[in-house]
Amino acid sequence: MQAVISLAIVVGIFAFAIPKIADYSAVADTLADLSLAEIVTLLVATLANLITYWLQNMSALPGLGFWQAAVVTQTTTSVANTLPAGGAVAVGLTYSMLRSWGFDGKDVALYVGVTGIWNVFMKLGLPILALGALAIAGQATGALIVASSIGLGLLAVAIASFALVLWRATFASRIGDRVGAIASWVRGLLTKPAVTTWGAQAVEFRARTIAFLGVRWIPLTLTTVVSHLALWIVLLLCLRHVGVSEAEVSTLQVLAVFAFGRLIGALPVTPGGLGVIELGYIGGLVTAGGNEAEVVSAVLLFRVLTYGVQIPLGGFTYLVWRARTSWRRAAATAGRGEPVRSA
Repeated sequence: MQAVISLAIVVGIFAFAIPKIADYSAVADTLADLSLAEIVTLLVATLANLITYWLQNMSALPGLGFWQAAVVTQTTTSVANTLPAGGAVAVGLTYSMLRSWGFDGKDVALYVGVTGIWNVFMKLGLPILALGALAIAGQATGALIVASSIGLGLLAVAIASFALVLWRATFASRIGDRVGAIASWVRGLLTKPAVTTWGAQAVEFRARTIAFLGVRWIPLTLTTVVSHLALWIVLLLCLRHVGVSEAEVSTLQVLAVFAFGRLIGALPVTPGGLGVIELGYIGGLVTAGGNEAEVVSAVLLFRVLTYGVQIPLGGFTYLVWRARTSWRRAAATAGRGEPVRSA
């Protein structure tokens, strides 16, 4: 059902909604005018953006090599971008890949948890930062203030919840037990036994998280911020290269639209937010003052570079994972000792 609904949404947006904003022939003409230098700068920016994700994952999982980070990041991103509920499937694939390289399952769980939490914090915090910058520049609007206030409230709740879990083991235990009860109910529908240890596991996860953040929170935070800003720079370059000037849509306005687009993309409506993100970016940038054809061209180009290329690249890195046996450890020794670093 989710696949059918997602397909209907994507088709509706690309076949009916976007063409009403700008004709695809005008988009093709705009993109055809890109110079070789502009294409090269976009490719360099795209590559730099990919590398920032690899560095973030390396900061969250000590012992993960640079090329291993590239393989696991691109492979799982491809899965998340193409399959319904792809994010959940990508987590399972992440676990399988990292376990095959000798990483302990608890370390993998911690890695998935802290990167997910830090990315959520960044997605909630970026609209607030964008609003502050726009307010200083005198470009803030009522709609942005309302939306950012909502984001601020959600961020405060998220940080407070995370702080409570780290502050008291009892909070972690209660959360683990409650989530375990939900999981047990679902497992009961599948005639599987209930889970009974999630409270204790949450307490252990809390202890590991505190120990990890005590020494790694600075590189994790820096790489998370850089990865989001690098993605924004790709969007900004796409806009400027197709002709959307600073006078039409300012750099800070692009940041604000990008920030709220990242929030929209967090909703599990379609794989990788396909269609929904494009429409959100286009609507925000056109409202800010951008030319319709140029904005549509820039947004579609941006999504090809940051979403479309991920899919074939992920297929290639999956084959690398399967073929690169020198990175693997036998199942009997997985999780013991130091993981194998990639060359």
